[in-house]
Amino acid sequence: MVLPLLAFVFGSLIITAVALVMMPGKAVAIDRRLEELTLREEDAEKKPRLQSLIGLMKRVGEKVPRSPKEMGSLRLRLVQSGYRRDEAVTIFFGIRVMFALALFMFFSTPIVARPNMTMALAGLGAGYVLPGMALARLAKRRAHRIRLALADALDLLVVSVEAGLGLDQAMTRVGSELAFAYPDLSDELKLINLELRAGKPRAEALRNLADRTGVEDLSSLVTMLIQTDKFGTSVAQSLRVYSETLRTKRRQRAEEAAAKTGVKMVFPLVFCIFPAVWIVTIGPAAIRFITVLFPMIDNMKK
Repeated sequence: MVLPLLAFVFGSLIITAVALVMMPGKAVAIDRRLEELTLREEDAEKKPRLQSLIGLMKRVGEKVPRSPKEMGSLRLRLVQSGYRRDEAVTIFFGIRVMFALALFMFFSTPIVARPNMTMALAGLGAGYVLPGMALARLAKRRAHRIRLALADALDLLVVSVEAGLGLDQAMTRVGSELAFAYPDLSDELKLINLELRAGKPRAEALRNLADRTGVEDLSSLVTMLIQTDKFGTSVAQSLRVYSETLRTKRRQRAEEAAAKTGVKMVFPLVFCIFPAVWIVTIGPAAIRFITVLFPMIDNMKK
């Protein structure tokens, strides 16, 4: 009876001593708090600089000539990337022009190498094209994140609708529940709620959701919800069937990606692994061949 009690007391003392040693003192806590305040002040100082830079891009973008045909697709691509502000198009044009001019100045001045007008013109064209490619990449990544979040969102939506909530209230609840795990889809669902509160019909708000995201699975879900609302069928049953279908499509996409792995591994094998294997296996024989053959050729010439 005494030994377990002594062991418990001894272990408690050790844990208390370690906690006291690792506990930060008042000076450390004060320094940490001062560091947090300093970082906040630095962020506050950097914010006006960022605002001034954005203002410069806006001024440059306002003077850029725009094509009406390009404006619609560009605005849609910006919305699909998550940039919904009214001045997003103007800022994007400013970024495109400033980046193109920066690359032109970089290649036309002797900063790294001799000035080359051909490289400068190529840099000018690349600087005009690369922001559009980066924007397309951002839209694709955001669509991929929304596609991954859609299955979990549908499960929550099915549970909410079967619990007695209406479709609008269920989407609002799912949007608030997914705010931490899937912020992109959560923002889209919250935006639907705002559009419905503003007086838009549900079908139009759902179509806007499909256009803003550019996700094929979400467009199919929107079409299914509109048809369900039009024909008066059970929303919960339709959502459950579509959720199972979406799970099947996700599994098929995973199997397809796994099947492509073998083909994608050919290029690293050919360019990275096979040369090293050839050097290890053929290298000694080649060296031996050279050391034996070249003296024989020299002797034959003599």
